[in-house]
Amino acid sequence: MAGHWPIDTSDPVAGLKVVANMRGALFGGMAELSPITHPLLDKAGVRHGFFTRAGGVSTGLYEGLNTGLGSKDDPGAVAENRRRVAAHFGGVSDDLAACFQIHSAVARVAEAGWKGARPEGDAVVTATPGVLCAVLTADCAPVLLADPEAGVVGAAHAGWKGALDGVIHSTVAAMQALGAEPGRIVAVVGPCIAQASYEVGADFQDRFDHHDPGSARFFAPGESADKRLFDLPGFVLWRLEQAGVADAAWTGDDTRTDAARFYSNRRAYLNGEADFGRLMSAISLG
Repeated sequence: MAGHWPIDTSDPVAGLKVVANMRGALFGGMAELSPITHPLLDKAGVRHGFFTRAGGVSTGLYEGLNTGLGSKDDPGAVAENRRRVAAHFGGVSDDLAACFQIHSAVARVAEAGWKGARPEGDAVVTATPGVLCAVLTADCAPVLLADPEAGVVGAAHAGWKGALDGVIHSTVAAMQALGAEPGRIVAVVGPCIAQASYEVGADFQDRFDHHDPGSARFFAPGESADKRLFDLPGFVLWRLEQAGVADAAWTGDDTRTDAARFYSNRRAYLNGEADFGRLMSAISLG
């Protein structure tokens, strides 16, 4: 590679900056972050983004903006990617409030950035400007919510289990406790696995039919009699409707089919890959 990167070993902070620049130059020439935004949240006046792989420093299987601390990626690259997400909002990594996700219905309230702490849960809400409510996904549905009148925002991680068990209702309830009203909340479901990409067993549908009569409409026939195709974003939108959310939409992006922009657990499994990156979605009052 032409040129070199002189590192002043007497200044460790400067050295770290040079290493970060080296990573950026090696991956896409310091490509810009390219988060997906949505008019519903733009109109609400909140800063938000469903981040893609663009603009990160990870390489190999994780190439791009892998923010997953639980992945087997280089921890230094993950930390730099998370720093870049926070910087996009004008903040620092300590401003992030992102749970150690356990596919639950637990929603947490963040009164300030968590400074690296990760309490167990699958949703975060706040009424504090500058706090970056964030979730990580790689096929599960990220949901960003806002009540602009109350000044309350939230982020939820809704895989099939969390969505079925009530993470959306828990998130809305936590926002209500901070002064939000469901009828004023707008929500956007971000990039996730779409129905055509999400084949499950027939017994999977049985759980939903037992738990939520009426959910059969979110299943379509699979390639064989014992297979179904599950509409995760449609189910999550239904959950938002049940929780009283005024207006909600899906971005329409399928994580499994778009390898250039998104990480995907299902795609990694089908390809026999050992691991996969995680996408971050975040929202802030300012």
